[in-house]
Amino acid sequence: MKKILLLLFPLLLVSCYNAERNCKDFKTGTFRSEIVIDGVKHQTVSTRTEKLVIETYQGKTDTASIRWINDCEYILQQLHPRNMQQQKSVNIKILTTSKNSYTFEFGVVGDENKLRGTAEKIN
Repeated sequence: MKKILLLLFPLLLVSCYNAERNCKDFKTGTFRSEIVIDGVKHQTVSTRTEKLVIETYQGKTDTASIRWINDCEYILQQLHPRNMQQQKSVNIKILTTSKNSYTFEFGVVGDENKLRGTAEKIN
């Protein structure tokens, strides 16, 4: 029995870390994203085209350019930043996907601190 478990253990590890990522399904469309910061849920609705992301958060709409690094990772740059923080590029990486949603991590380019969230494709 121990030999069988020892043989299966590496397979279990590999299957746990090979999360499904069909990122091409999420390159364009309209999405509802959700992140939790300090126990508070924040939702954003964004429409993504090949070149732009139009995002609405708390009644405010911003537009950013999008540059895909690969099928699962992209960089956003605000087109009309209103402060120094908005001038910084944001890196977003899709970690896992399902039929209509994905899990992602994001942060300022060059910053080690990353946050995670989920997004649902609504159109």
